[in-house]
Amino acid sequence: MKLKTYHYSAAAGWNSALDPALDGPNTLVLAFGAPRFADDPAPLFELAGRFPQSVVLGCSTAGEIMGTQVHDDTLSVAVAQFERSTLRHASAAVSDPVESHAAGAALAQQLAGDGLRAVFVLSDGLCVNGTLLVEGMMSALPADVGVTGGLAGDGSEFKRTWVLADRRPLPGRVAAVGFYGPAVRIGHGCDHGWAEFGPPRRVTRAVGNVLYELDGKPALQLYKTYLGELAAGLPGTALLYPLAIWRDEQDPQHLVRTILAIDEAEQSMTFAGDIAQDGIARLMRSTNDKLIDSAGVAVDRAAAGAAAGDSLVVSVSCVGRRLLLGERTDEEIETVCAGAPPAAGHVGFYSYGEISPALGGHGGELHNQTMTVTVISEG
Repeated sequence: MKLKTYHYSAAAGWNSALDPALDGPNTLVLAFGAPRFADDPAPLFELAGRFPQSVVLGCSTAGEIMGTQVHDDTLSVAVAQFERSTLRHASAAVSDPVESHAAGAALAQQLAGDGLRAVFVLSDGLCVNGTLLVEGMMSALPADVGVTGGLAGDGSEFKRTWVLADRRPLPGRVAAVGFYGPAVRIGHGCDHGWAEFGPPRRVTRAVGNVLYELDGKPALQLYKTYLGELAAGLPGTALLYPLAIWRDEQDPQHLVRTILAIDEAEQSMTFAGDIAQDGIARLMRSTNDKLIDSAGVAVDRAAAGAAAGDSLVVSVSCVGRRLLLGERTDEEIETVCAGAPPAAGHVGFYSYGEISPALGGHGGELHNQTMTVTVISEG
């Protein structure tokens, strides 16, 4: 595999000339960019024009990752040319969250085929239910195919996002690339750095991503009791205390769920991923150091077994982690780079939802407040 990374800013342009010699049907072009490129797509069009045969995939962000740094209002790009592996592109439109499962199944059906090893997917971050999207994909993919990726971001605005579809930045789209053949190696890892506290609570009423009751009591009322004086800052202060969710008592792994909104009249909370009815919930908390350390755990898991030579490392982390880490955000990214394979190129983005198999598993799950790392190499 041959790999080059590029960075674009309006002030400086491209940091180096785009190399069309890497173009080809088995070349992947990944582009993570500022939301404003939906209105000013010229650099995206230039990128697609330089690689007319390649699979071009990308999305808007809540921060672009390039090497050891996080940027805003830029493009972070990786171009990976595979020598012994093949790629296939798929996309689908979504106009309402209820269509998310069908869109995921449609993507999987487009990508299904002999030798499929893994899928990397990018989704609109506002009109797609990430839980249903992943469930739809897994319903039509072999159980041993790993799915990684994330939901597009819009900084901290939450107004509009875009995904590259038909080589244009468009809202309401989901796009993916499938990797085929025995030579390609896809490593994945995720970790969140959060610890549970307080008693476990039964989810006694939840519909989709809206939680109404825990142990038969209004969920928001219970949550406010734990937050104390911090409850006055909801929903913003909820970033400090996400929930751990288990589907049932036998579920060996929990998922982290972040609160997006509260409803005082309903005494309910809306989350960035679905809440399992009759599942188990506990509050969580963390520190900046633990969040940064979790990035090291994620990359260690993803880098295990990477082939010698060039590797593409793609980090997808949560916008909530960036808001919490503040000026220490770069430390999270530096930690990933420190654990990456030699000769690795590193790009990624801060997202509205992260997609990766749960620890020790295959398939895929929607995560919140989590660092996910995908390592792509060819051996």
